[in-house]
Amino acid sequence: MPIKRFGVSLEKDLLEELDKLVKRELFPNRSQAIRFLIRKNIVQEQWDTDRLVAGAIVIVYDHSIQELHKRINGLQHEYNCLILSGQHIHLDERNCLEVVAVRGSASKLKKLANKFKALKGIRHSELVMSGMD
Repeated sequence: MPIKRFGVSLEKDLLEELDKLVKRELFPNRSQAIRFLIRKNIVQEQWDTDRLVAGAIVIVYDHSIQELHKRINGLQHEYNCLILSGQHIHLDERNCLEVVAVRGSASKLKKLANKFKALKGIRHSELVMSGMD
């Protein structure tokens, strides 16, 4: 895709915040940071307007809790129309990480993520969504 150059005028304090972002996120330059912020805004709009998005639900849980893995697996089967794949990782003798790749409307993915989060024994659950455009 061809690159178009344009000028940007910013207040001093806003430019300082942009430079902090560049440094903190290790962007090679301001242009890359601005591209990132624009894309992030586009993805947020896709979530807010309930468009088709893709992402991952990351779940950390205690596998020693009886039946928990079965309930996690059951949700994946119940919502198979949204789930692309899953990966199960043993973190240590007690904790597991489940990464569930998903695609669907933002509202349906949020609902599914909340169902995982509500299971007793889930230590942490996070939905990460990205636009598909």
